[in-house]
Amino acid sequence: MNSYVPSVLSSIRADGFDQQIDRLLDEALRAFGTSNNNWAPACNVWENENGFYLQMALPGWEPKDITLEVTNQVLTVKGERAIETSESQKYHLREIVEGQFTRLFRLPTFVDQGKASATHKHGLLTISFPKREEAKPRQIMIEGS
Repeated sequence: MNSYVPSVLSSIRADGFDQQIDRLLDEALRAFGTSNNNWAPACNVWENENGFYLQMALPGWEPKDITLEVTNQVLTVKGERAIETSESQKYHLREIVEGQFTRLFRLPTFVDQGKASATHKHGLLTISFPKREEAKPRQIMIEGS
């Protein structure tokens, strides 16, 4: 199975330089027709006081083509979509990626995995993990004399 797995799972933020090198190599292989269809959808990952969020750009993908799974604090996002080609088509440029992908993300320990939710709207897959109550900021009252 062809898949893309970031080299460092323990880091939520991917190293931008490594991503650029991976993309350059993939583009070079694709240009010579030797790419194995490994690719990774663009992602945003952020948190606020209420939760932890991951958003993935998947324009044209249907929710039925995407699988989400959490195991041992690691979120796995997989997708597979048939590559539609025709003998009569001769591409001059092909940047809309199809095929399959796998992305892994180490989740922080402060999220409640059991209450995760996901939506797919306007080509964006958004996965939400609420923070555990004990991880949310709280104000401590100071008692006076």
